[in-house]
Amino acid sequence: MKVRKDIILLITSASGLLVGCLLLFFGARSAAEIVWGFGGLAGLVPAISWVVASIKQKDFGADILAIFSLVGTLATKNFLAASIISLMLATGRSLESWAEARAERELTSLMARVPQFAHVVAKDGSLSNISIDLVEINNRVYVKSGEVVPVDGVLISIAEVDESALTGEPLPVTKDAGEPLQSGVVNTGSGFEMIATATAELSTYAAIIRLVTQAQSHSSSSIRLANKWSARFLPIALLFAILTFTFTHSLARTIAVLVTATPCPLILAVPVAVVSGISRAAKAGILVKSGSVLEQLTKIRVVLLDKTGTLTHGGPKVSQISWAPISSEREVLSIAASLDQFSPHVVARAILAEAKRQEVEILPTTNVTETHGQGVSGKIFDMNFFVGQVAHLPSWPNWLDQNHSLMVGVYRDQELLGVIGLDDPIRDESLTLLTALRKLEVEKIYLVTGDRLESAQIVADQVGITDIFASVSAEDKLNIVATAQQEYPGGVLFVGDGINDAPALTKADVGIAMGSRGISAASEAADAVIVVDSIGKLIAAIKIAKLAVRKAFQAATIGMSLSLLAMTMASFGWLTSSVGAGVQEFIDALAVVWALTTLSSSKTSH
Repeated sequence: MKVRKDIILLITSASGLLVGCLLLFFGARSAAEIVWGFGGLAGLVPAISWVVASIKQKDFGADILAIFSLVGTLATKNFLAASIISLMLATGRSLESWAEARAERELTSLMARVPQFAHVVAKDGSLSNISIDLVEINNRVYVKSGEVVPVDGVLISIAEVDESALTGEPLPVTKDAGEPLQSGVVNTGSGFEMIATATAELSTYAAIIRLVTQAQSHSSSSIRLANKWSARFLPIALLFAILTFTFTHSLARTIAVLVTATPCPLILAVPVAVVSGISRAAKAGILVKSGSVLEQLTKIRVVLLDKTGTLTHGGPKVSQISWAPISSEREVLSIAASLDQFSPHVVARAILAEAKRQEVEILPTTNVTETHGQGVSGKIFDMNFFVGQVAHLPSWPNWLDQNHSLMVGVYRDQELLGVIGLDDPIRDESLTLLTALRKLEVEKIYLVTGDRLESAQIVADQVGITDIFASVSAEDKLNIVATAQQEYPGGVLFVGDGINDAPALTKADVGIAMGSRGISAASEAADAVIVVDSIGKLIAAIKIAKLAVRKAFQAATIGMSLSLLAMTMASFGWLTSSVGAGVQEFIDALAVVWALTTLSSSKTSH
């Protein structure tokens, strides 16, 4: 593997240089030269293999100059310079490999989330666990509370499920018997039975995995920053060497030119700037999986945003409380929270959170019973209360002026005391997101969601998005990204957090997942993950990327400019190969120090 070869070269070249220096210190110069020579050869062999591989990919980079330098220093027996060049080559490669190693694990967690077993109900009513691959159409399948639905099916009994990862719908939904159910959704209520309508291979979740794999296979390979820039420096360096030999006929001067032309500022400083950018992003709560992602982020012109969990918080939150004249806001919330403290339901948790925020009293409650899909009942002060679905009202009370995604009624002996309205609220930072993206030269911004158009339109109007794709599937999102890439090649970014976002995240030039809720499919398919609950970090990610790439370019420019000066001096015979190697190390250090300022610059927001 590439990473293993880099590590071996790094250890070998560093050890050789150190051992040679120790031998020289103790007066064994001949032995030191031999060790340094082997260190130079250790760098030459993999450098040749890298160049061959690059040529096959039509990618000519910094390693070609490294080969010329190593061959020249070894041929002229300047073994110390050869050993130093080998170490610089190994260090740059190792840094870059470290930065990009995580990008190869995109499907790991996606596959891990796939259920491995299903609970099949036999004709005698007994339950058996079988491999998901053995589930057949028309099998009765039992899904326990909290489990992922293993295959597509039709419900036998009522069920409450969280479909947000597939559809973008933020609130749990109740499904009646006879309704279809897709694999990949989560059972948030009691256990239920269903009839399998597809095998695991042909179910929804498996199809999404295939889409991710397909999108990965069509992803273009990234070009290393160092390679791209050194491709411009390579002909200049070779021209210098050719002109030097043509006019001076001095092999020593020509080798000195090649030594000072060693692209260590590119090999080392550029990866340092990139890794520094990755480190800085991590401190800001953004995990960037590869250095090429930073470069790609600077080219973004189109941003596609998911709704649920991206522009919104992704879960229910109390928006409004209405109450009858015989009650009060605090009484309604207190009764609801007192009953809901016994329920694991996500809506119950949202009501409890609001009660805690308002510091209302939690009352002693007895005889608590939760009816699946309906609500919670119990006794408070010997009176019967119920919190749950708002029953059909013959007429809408004058005091009830709500129109929220979910409305929870609070009853005392079947008398409606109040209604608690809940929504999936928009993130505060979403309101300023578009303005910030425009300042970063983003030209088009779209809302892409599996949710209903009505819900999508409300969010779009609040944040200022005019272009909406609603009620779209995972495949639809993938196609939307592909269409955008045709108009803006290399400049499309997708942001999402659900399983249905995974194919689009993989296909986009840059995919960023909102990973604070831990949905592994999106996080693993993405190029970067925002691990804190803030869409505002998207702006920080782009700013950090621009800073890192700018610092890398500046470090390379400084290093290459000084290298050109050193090459000129070497061509006139003012620098020997040994002195040139020392000068080159000074240039490298200066370029690296400048690259490290990526970590300390104050021009990005956190």
